[in-house]
Amino acid sequence: MGSATFFKSRIRPKGQVTIPSEIRSILDLKEGDDLIFHLDEKGRVIVDRARIIPPDQAWFWSEHWQQMEREVQADIDAGNVLEFDNIEDFIEYLDKVEDAKD
Repeated sequence: MGSATFFKSRIRPKGQVTIPSEIRSILDLKEGDDLIFHLDEKGRVIVDRARIIPPDQAWFWSEHWQQMEREVQADIDAGNVLEFDNIEDFIEYLDKVEDAKD
């Protein structure tokens, strides 16, 4: 088993704790950031930085949208994409596809 790294901190009045600088760096924490605490299946406390999603961007993080993002990335990774040098070439391609349907 590998060696673990430990950091010490002390609980102050009102439950305040100073987060060690090494942990703040790992989590990229800045003053004013929010933290999330939860318990894992073994009862351990997990601390992570809260990443707040603005309401006008929440749609992007829906499971449906994320599935579509994964499908697109799979197509890109497999090379199933077309590239065009300019918008005119792209429109010409679309016109040809539409004409082929007729």
